Order: sequence, then structure tokens, then C-alpha cells
Amino acid sequence: MSLAALQELERTSVIGSYARMPVEFVRGEGSRLWDAEGEEYLDFLCGISVTSLGHCHPRVVAAVREQVGTLMHTSNLFYTEPAMRLAARLSQSSLGGKVFFCNSGAEANEAAIKLARKARPGGEFVVVHGAFHGRTYGSLSATPQESKQAPFAPLVPGFRAVAPTPEAIAGAVDAQTAAVILEPIQGESGVHVLSDECLQAARDACDEHGAALIFDEIQCGMGRTGTLWAYEQTGVRPDVLTTAKALGGGLPIGALVTGERLADVLVPGDHGSTFAGGPVVASAALAALELTEDASLLENVRERGRQLAHGLERLAHVVAVRGRGLMLACELDVAAPEVMRRALAEQRLVTHATGPTSLRLLPALTVPDGDIDDALRRLGTILGA
Repeated sequence: MSLAALQELERTSVIGSYARMPVEFVRGEGSRLWDAEGEEYLDFLCGISVTSLGHCHPRVVAAVREQVGTLMHTSNLFYTEPAMRLAARLSQSSLGGKVFFCNSGAEANEAAIKLARKARPGGEFVVVHGAFHGRTYGSLSATPQESKQAPFAPLVPGFRAVAPTPEAIAGAVDAQTAAVILEPIQGESGVHVLSDECLQAARDACDEHGAALIFDEIQCGMGRTGTLWAYEQTGVRPDVLTTAKALGGGLPIGALVTGERLADVLVPGDHGSTFAGGPVVASAALAALELTEDASLLENVRERGRQLAHGLERLAHVVAVRGRGLMLACELDVAAPEVMRRALAEQRLVTHATGPTSLRLLPALTVPDGDIDDALRRLGTILGA
């Protein structure tokens, strides 16, 4: 089917909630994608930090193939081994509590909101400007962006947005606060790193008032910053962590992970999901987690991140580079959406504009140094370097 035919099907049959680029991808391997015409692309977006081990990693594919031919679904009324093993691995690798599985990052944040509010009935939530936590009603209410919230008001009450500063966060937390929800690195608003001082202020305020500290690591977790979890580089340990995106190695899964204090707040009947933690996606996630925990892969993230950041700083029209590891954005003095469009069309480089002047790059964690140089050359051609 031609691209024009797909676009016509979209026009007549698909709700128009996405602004798609005019490319049909049909195959992926490692850091490369191929379109329907056979053209090869260098992928520095990874499905927005989803295919972080590269497209179709052989060990993830093998795990899925084996499981999908054995058992695909039973529901959470029964036991399956992959989900139980995955929960144990996630807990042991992070906060040491318990895990609730779901199907996406927004769902993981919904679960975290319910958990925190049950732990402190009627409690309120403190969030910070620039955050993005999802598009369901609870997660959207935690996302203080007027353009996303306004069409869907009234939202869930009890969310207070403040500036991402230590003073503002500390001043907003009191005895009525259920939780502070933070992304250690804000992804969708342009890869803005919250300072360690902000995170520590939130930790101290939560400890003082008995509130929960929730870290949304849906985009910045799973090795993206050079450690398995982003919080490991900050010296601040949350009470709750949410993860999704890269967790499934390319398949949809999300998870809420608690520390010991909040591990038993939710009881049977409090929350649930039909498809959550199914054996196929849990098998994929087990493989992805084992691969991502590897010390050599995490060292590659740190090394390639430094290489990419230094290279971006030398390009024309780049005025600043932000981020950590392989979660980077460059601030431009030209229009980022046009750079993104031209990079795709003219240089077969997949990136993403997160704002008028911000270009986001999220290459595979397995990316070799040669692909970093290649991406910089292609982007430099567009920017006139």
C-alpha cells in the first residue's frame, strides 16, 4: 500500500490526534530504520525512548517468539512466571518494595497517584512547571501545561504547580500533601534536568510532612542517563518510581515500583488492569532489563553521551546543549521543527523538536561511536556546519 493510500485511510478512518511525518517505516534493526521505498534512516529518537536497545534486539525478539508460541494471556486472576520474575528484578534493581504492572507510562503515573492518595486520603499533589506525566485525567492534571489541559477542564482537583526551584517546592509541601511528583529530567518539555538541590528539597519536605516522593522515570529511566535509574546519579531516593517506554524493549508495558514503606498500601480491589504484566510483554521486559543492567552498556551510554554532547556544541546554530547520558537536547537559534523536518527528508536522520527552538536526540543505548559521528555529520549538513 502506498504512502498516499495510507494517508487517505488516516483521513477517513483515524481520529486526527497525531501530526505524522510523511514516511512509512517498515523495518528496523539496531540504530537503523528502512522506509517503504527501501531508504535507510539513522534513528536518533528510538520511538521516543522506547526502542532503547535498538530495533528488534535479538534477545528481546527471541524471548517474545518463545513466549508468544507458548502462552499469550491468562489475566491477573492467575499466575504466570514472567510477571513474577520481572517484579522481583525491578524491585531488587531499584527501591526494594513491590511492583504494580500496567500498559503505559500514563497508567503507571495513575497508579502512583492512587497509591499516594490512599496512603493520605484527600491529600494534594505538588508538581512543577514544565512537567509531563501523561494524558489520562490524573496524569494530565499533574501536567501543568495550559495547551494540554485547557481543552479538557475541569481536571482532577488537588494538584498544585510550582516553579522547579528548591524554595518553591519546599514551600508548597505541608501536612495535607499526599505526594510530590517529579521527573528528574523533564523529557517532553525539552530535556530539562532538575537540579539535585530541587530533588533534595523535595525529599526533605516529604520527610518532614510524611508525604511520598514520586519520581517519574518513564523517559529518563532504564539506562537512558548512564545509570539504570536516573535517581542513582542524584543522591536522592524516591518512595515511588514509575517506568515504562524502554522497559518492554519495544513492547508496551509500564510499572509502578514502591519502596518498602508504601509496598502494601494497595490491596485487592483497589486497582487493576486486564492486560497488565502479560507473559509476552513481561518476557520481553525481562530480557530488556537484563541487557540494560549490563555495566558495559551503561558505560557506553555515558561515553557516547559525552561524545554526542561535545559534537552538538560545535555545530552551527547550537546555542546550548542540555541533558545527561543519551538523553539530550540542543537549543537552536533557528526553528527546530524545520531542522527536524529537513534532517528527516534530506539526511534520513530521525530526531524530534520538543519546542520552537529545542531539538531532542534519544539514540539507542547501544549506539556505536561511528553512528554518533554520522548523526553529527548529517545534522551539521542541515545546520550549515
